[in-house]
Amino acid sequence: MQKKPYNNRLILTTVIMLLSFTIQAQTATLRGKVIAENKSVEFANVFLKGTQIGSITDSVGNFLIKNIPIGTHKIVVTAIGYDKIEKTITLKENAVLNVELFANRTALDEVVVSGTMKEVSKLESPVPVEVYTAKFFKTNPTPSIFDALQNVNGVRPQINCNVCNTGDIHINGLEGPYTMVLIDGMPIVSGLSTVYGLSGIPQSLIERVEIVKGPASTLYGSEAVGGLINIITKKPTNAPIFSADIFGTTWGEINTDFAAKFNTGKKAQSLIGVNYFNFQNRVDNNYDGFTDMTLQNRISVFNKWNFERKNNRIFSLAVRYVYEDRWGGDMNWSKKFRGGDSIYGESIYTNRWEFFGTYQLPVKEKILFHFSTNGHNQNSVYGNMPYMAEQYIGFGQLTWNKQLKSNDFLIGATFRYTYYDDNTPATASFDTIGIVKNMPSNTYLPGIFIQNEISINENNKLLLGIRYDYNSIHGNIITPRLNYKWSSTNKNNVLRLSFGNGYRVANVFTEDHAALTGARKVTFLSDLKPETSWNGNINFVKKIYAKNGTFIGLDATAFYTYFTNKIIADYNTDPNKIMYNNLDGYAISKGISLNLDIAFNNGLKFLIGGTCMDVYSVENNIKIRQMFTENFTGVWNVGYTFKSIGLTIDYTGNVYSSMRLPLLSNLDPRKEYSPWWSIQNIQLTKKIKKRFELYGGVKNLLNWTPNKGNPFIIARTNDPFDKEVQFDTNGQAIATPNNPYGLTFDPAYVYGPNQGARGFVGFRYIF
Repeated sequence: MQKKPYNNRLILTTVIMLLSFTIQAQTATLRGKVIAENKSVEFANVFLKGTQIGSITDSVGNFLIKNIPIGTHKIVVTAIGYDKIEKTITLKENAVLNVELFANRTALDEVVVSGTMKEVSKLESPVPVEVYTAKFFKTNPTPSIFDALQNVNGVRPQINCNVCNTGDIHINGLEGPYTMVLIDGMPIVSGLSTVYGLSGIPQSLIERVEIVKGPASTLYGSEAVGGLINIITKKPTNAPIFSADIFGTTWGEINTDFAAKFNTGKKAQSLIGVNYFNFQNRVDNNYDGFTDMTLQNRISVFNKWNFERKNNRIFSLAVRYVYEDRWGGDMNWSKKFRGGDSIYGESIYTNRWEFFGTYQLPVKEKILFHFSTNGHNQNSVYGNMPYMAEQYIGFGQLTWNKQLKSNDFLIGATFRYTYYDDNTPATASFDTIGIVKNMPSNTYLPGIFIQNEISINENNKLLLGIRYDYNSIHGNIITPRLNYKWSSTNKNNVLRLSFGNGYRVANVFTEDHAALTGARKVTFLSDLKPETSWNGNINFVKKIYAKNGTFIGLDATAFYTYFTNKIIADYNTDPNKIMYNNLDGYAISKGISLNLDIAFNNGLKFLIGGTCMDVYSVENNIKIRQMFTENFTGVWNVGYTFKSIGLTIDYTGNVYSSMRLPLLSNLDPRKEYSPWWSIQNIQLTKKIKKRFELYGGVKNLLNWTPNKGNPFIIARTNDPFDKEVQFDTNGQAIATPNNPYGLTFDPAYVYGPNQGARGFVGFRYIF
């Protein structure tokens, strides 16, 4: 009887051991790594769908999940800022699963720098900054960043010439000279390059594009009146070893992007990118005898270096070179007619180089030195009118970032030197005996600024800033700003209020292509004074997370800008002239915009935006609507991925309301206002394994072109040198049998691209 308890204990122990062995034999372990864009993803959630079994990745992206029941499971991987990934895996024993994530548009923790000139999460920034990743631009691939911005709400690439197709970028209805374009925070795309230098930035090197709408002169000085576009390039450490993106269209366009990185020693990494675009096909679908799209041959080379230093101090250098040969005009034009008056053509040779970088001083405080220099050489002829120009800009900026309890100070000193010379009246002067002398422009612009970001509490922030500049021509300029941000405790509701001042010193010949064509005589009615503006806007962001995984984001903004001394080009008083003067009155730009971002759990995404605005000037109590400006613009981007076959479909487009356009006379048969118009595109992308993508589709599905509904777009292409035009005693063209409308040659009637529907196909490879 004494042995019975012992036997029972033995039997129980044996059963427990057998059960334990059986349970252990029916479980597995899953390990792996989560990466995105060739870098580890920290704090990603990896779990079995419908269970509580999971893990979180460590600092190098590794995860480990133990005691997983044997069988087939769906593994879900999520991380803030990336699309959710689901993988089906059958486990019979221990397994390894590596997962690649892709950035999404609805990231809450995106880092932005444009609003405050220092890195801060988008959510915490008191300045509203819109961020568009490289993935966003891949939904509608284009050969330049200029074209890529066509699907950004409130931003419109404006073509300024029907012949050479140069253009600029409008923000909230304000013309291109009011938009500052930066590369890695450096103001190097300005002046001549505002018209000619926006092309040729290799898109394979773009990390993201940040857009600030409204004056940013407090931090960035002149030209940042309407807003700024900051193109952030990839860091060599985050870039793939090699990438390629090549596509062509049925019109004969070829665009190639190559990028590669390499290490030099242990402390230097380099990233090099090359963009080449070629289009040599003469197309005249509107039968006016002129090319519908300029022929182009462009190459751009970009090289960026990062150097590792003690205490992670920053040191980076970058250089870019762009060469472009473009021409448009009579279909029979060739280079032997360049500059002559027999066959009309606009031929432009552009040589441009840029060098810029950032160096953090080897001191305890965070003091950064930003520097850039660039040279731009322009050799152009517009018919028989030459335009030869040189521009050199040197820029230096020292900033000190200091935190004191709830105050975050940024103090800076800047200096900008601009040299400009051309063969126009802009750099001409008369000596005492009446002889014309060339007088290149040398402008010095030193400045200082200070801003303080005050964290009142967890939910409220206040940003105060002021800048002082001394322009060697125009004197003292002061630009203050104030920003306030409130956010709810859960960060799903954010309200931002902004108020600030902007200024701009204009150079018509470097900013306005219409002044160069020779079709009209340029007249200055007075010495142009700097423009000033006061701007206020209210921005509200609402984020909704549904239980089924659907995300809804709302971003609404109301804006109002008041201008004094606004410089307006007068096309109407004299059809043979463009007359420039400061407005004797005021100008207004006001409106509202809304972005709606919806991401469903099944992978369907909508990004829809619309902007209603009213842009006008008032002089002598007469309200005049601004030319080339729409009252409404809308954009959309709809995408869906069939995960089972790795196929993504993207439908993108934009729509614009009517714009006021320049007519040459009361007899001009062209419409004074453009119709509503829309450019729509569709693309299919097939992912092949991890590194290869094949894509193709149709651009301009509706085959819309501006000549529809108009008898012609360019006036008198049959007589571009006005040899058969008769003028009255006041210099006005008069109606004759061979000129029934009394017109002169003029390519300024332009509001949209002449390029019709076309197919495209391309591929991407990442190693």
